[in-house]
Amino acid sequence: MKTLVIITHPNLQQSRINRAWMDELKKHEEITVHALYESYPDGKIDVNHEQSLLESHDRIILQFPFYWYSTPPLLKQWQDEVLSYGWAYGEGGDKLQGKELGLAISTFGPEDSYQPTGYNNFTMETLTTPLQQTSNLIGTKFMPLFVLNGVMHVTDAELQESAKAYAEYVLQSSKIEA
Repeated sequence: MKTLVIITHPNLQQSRINRAWMDELKKHEEITVHALYESYPDGKIDVNHEQSLLESHDRIILQFPFYWYSTPPLLKQWQDEVLSYGWAYGEGGDKLQGKELGLAISTFGPEDSYQPTGYNNFTMETLTTPLQQTSNLIGTKFMPLFVLNGVMHVTDAELQESAKAYAEYVLQSSKIEA
């Protein structure tokens, strides 16, 4: 299964977590790694290129740090421009039907803060509902989340373990039932 991982981190080279995840994924030739901020430093997205990338892969993973309970700005812009009516949804918009869509998210807060009784009041599943609904709209199968919480306190050993688990998630996730 051909997998496209779209990494959206505005400071990827300075990101300990997202960079480690990316470096681990690059060891696997069946994974295409695509860093949006590196590809579009001016914010001008090549919609045709992005749509072609999506069409040529079976699984799409959106990797990003959690920003204000959402995605970084360029990923939101990417969604607005690339997942267009008549291409991704609506009349004739069936180009992504049947593909898989997953999220790989890093958070500053610890895992227990993403609970109804925690600091953020909601689970990650609840907070990512708009992205799950996007998956529903465009006809993709929404995969279970891959989340690393509390990134400021992750040890080097934990990060290495997380990177390997993430690569396994990306490669094996079609066997996981949501």
